Amino acid sequence: MKNTVYVKNMVCNRCIRAVEDIFKKNDIPIISIQLGEVEIDQGLDEGKRALLKDDLEALGFAIINDRKGQLIEQIKNLVIEAVHYNKSAEKVKWPEYLSDQLHLDYKYLSSLFSSVESITLEQYIINQKIEKVKELLVYDELSLKEIAFQLDYSSTAYLSNQFKKVMGMTPTHFKNSVAHNRKSLDHI
Repeated sequence: MKNTVYVKNMVCNRCIRAVEDIFKKNDIPIISIQLGEVEIDQGLDEGKRALLKDDLEALGFAIINDRKGQLIEQIKNLVIEAVHYNKSAEKVKWPEYLSDQLHLDYKYLSSLFSSVESITLEQYIINQKIEKVKELLVYDELSLKEIAFQLDYSSTAYLSNQFKKVMGMTPTHFKNSVAHNRKSLDHI
């Protein structure tokens, strides 16, 4: 019998490896693992669940038990994966993408997200995109025009305006500043 354990704050491949190590340490065989989800072939008794919970929390992760929390985490992981790790040239149409992936109406997903996270889903997506812009600016390998194209902004000016609205400074000022105010993905 397959079971899925939903894990909060898994935002990168390093997180996947860390969570995988915790499951191995607790002798819990994994069928598959991806951002926010670990599929196992057995149920967890209370003792193993408590040990797993403690080990995960020691590294900043948490088991999500309620359906709404699981759905929010799935939304976050889909956004993070699409913004930070998607290498295809195909541009994401967020309402269709999230609805297709989660088999739920986008209006419901957006409303649920806003009610639980106290930020709109649209603003969360913008924040993730701005964080990716910051990362690309720090790496200094792409021009602002190339960054705008890669992240599906209609123009460099639109990207600059959105960046300034979120960060309080232009991308150029950010790039030239000494302190690059980057956030970890699980704190956005």
